[in-house]
Amino acid sequence: MQCIVNRRAQFSASHRYWLPELSEAENIEKFGACFKFPGHGHNYVLFISIAGELDKYGMVLNLSDVKQVIKREVTSQLDFSYLNDVWVEFQQTLPTTENIARVIWQRLAPHLPLVRVQLFEHPELWADYMGNGMEAYLTVSTHFSAAHRLAHSQLNNEENYEIYGKCARPNGHGHNYHLEVSVKGEIDPRTGMIVDLGALNQAIEDYVLEPFDHTFLNKDIPYFAEVVPTAENIALYISNLLRSPIQELGATLYKVKLIESPNNSCEIYCTDLESDTASLGQQKPVLARI
Repeated sequence: MQCIVNRRAQFSASHRYWLPELSEAENIEKFGACFKFPGHGHNYVLFISIAGELDKYGMVLNLSDVKQVIKREVTSQLDFSYLNDVWVEFQQTLPTTENIARVIWQRLAPHLPLVRVQLFEHPELWADYMGNGMEAYLTVSTHFSAAHRLAHSQLNNEENYEIYGKCARPNGHGHNYHLEVSVKGEIDPRTGMIVDLGALNQAIEDYVLEPFDHTFLNKDIPYFAEVVPTAENIALYISNLLRSPIQELGATLYKVKLIESPNNSCEIYCTDLESDTASLGQQKPVLARI
C-alpha cells in the first residue's frame, strides 16, 4: 500500500538578499530591508514528505533513519549558519525560502523517496517544492475581519433560515478570516525568487485587505449584494481579484485558502478554473471544504 509520511525538522539561520553586481541603490530597490548588512535570521521549520510501499513492519522507512539523513545532509549544516556562505548553491542563487526548499530537495533526493519539501520561513510565509526543475510554490498568510449574512436575495426570511440557520439572522455576524494565497512560478536563477514578495503583499493589500477589512460584506462589497458571501464565494471572488495582478508580477495564482473559523475553511485551486471565462458567475470552481 502506497503511503506518504511527513517528517518535521527545524534550524535557525540568517541570510541576506543582495547581489554584488548591483549598486546599493539597486539592491535596496529590489530587496528592501532584506538587503541590510549583515543580514537577518529566521527559525525555519522544515517538513519532508516521503512516499513508498509499507514494509512488513508497517513503515515506509524507519523514521529514525529518516531523521538521521535529514540531520546529516541538511540541519546540521544549516543550523546557526549564514546561508549565503554555507552552501555553494546559495552563492549562485540567493537563499530565498523557495530556493532553500529546492536545494534541500537536491541534497536529500539521493537518500530519500521525496514527494515534497515544505519550508516555513515564519508562520505567515512558506514555500513548497516538488522536484519539478525550477518551479516552486510560495504561500503568504494574512487576515482580515469582516461581517456577513448568509441569505439569498430571492428567498424570504423563512426560506433563508431553513437553508442557512442562524447565519441568516438580519444583523449578520462576523469572523476573523485567515487568508492564504499561494502562487507558483519559476525560481529566478540569480535572485532565487518566483515573485517579488513585497509586490505580492502589496497586491493582496490593495485588492483584498484594504477593501474587505472591517466591512459588512453584503453591504460594502457590491459583488455580495446579490451573491451570498459564503466562505466559498468569498474565496472564489478573491481568486478573481488576484489572478491578473499576480500574473502581472510574473507568477501564477495557484490556490486561495480562506479559513472562516477553526472548524470551517475552503480552498480554491485557481489553475483549474476556466481562464477565459468573462463572468464570475459562469466560472466552475474546484472547492475543498474542510
